[in-house]
Amino acid sequence: MKLFDIHKIPDPVLFQKAQEVSMPLSEEKRQLILDMVEYLKISQDDDLAKKYHIRPGVGIAAPQIGISERFYAIYFSYDEKTYEYGLVNPKIISTSIKKAYLESGEGCLSVPQDMPGYVYRYYKVTIKAYDAITQKDVTLKLTGYPAIVFQHEYDHLDGILYIDRINKKDPLAVDPSAIAI
Repeated sequence: MKLFDIHKIPDPVLFQKAQEVSMPLSEEKRQLILDMVEYLKISQDDDLAKKYHIRPGVGIAAPQIGISERFYAIYFSYDEKTYEYGLVNPKIISTSIKKAYLESGEGCLSVPQDMPGYVYRYYKVTIKAYDAITQKDVTLKLTGYPAIVFQHEYDHLDGILYIDRINKKDPLAVDPSAIAI
């Protein structure tokens, strides 16, 4: 098990556009991504998270561990499905017009204090990437909560944090055309 030192705001690595990963993926980089997935699993176990003093997370991007490269790990269960991916060089290839937001707001391992406010993201996205877990190219069609999680991590690769997407003048302004999740 590998514990990561999570980079937090205002660390400059979090605000840089990350570089593409050279392919084919090295075994060392693949192992790093698998370790990131394992870290997320541990973070979601209350006893282990407490033991290791880590915050629970559903995703972690390379910039959050100080690496300005385009990859991120995902691990969570939602609607009886488990999402477990190590995406390398992901690209959002299509989106819905419809937007969605989390009623409880978003959180981030790199933002120590949760910031109240809604983050409007696409309700549906299609992402193409190389998955380091299966070692195959994948095309993921995501809707609702999973779409929001994957977009949150994708933003990290472009140097964008969720707090950058909150309306500064009225953080809790509700867009009536958006879907609350």
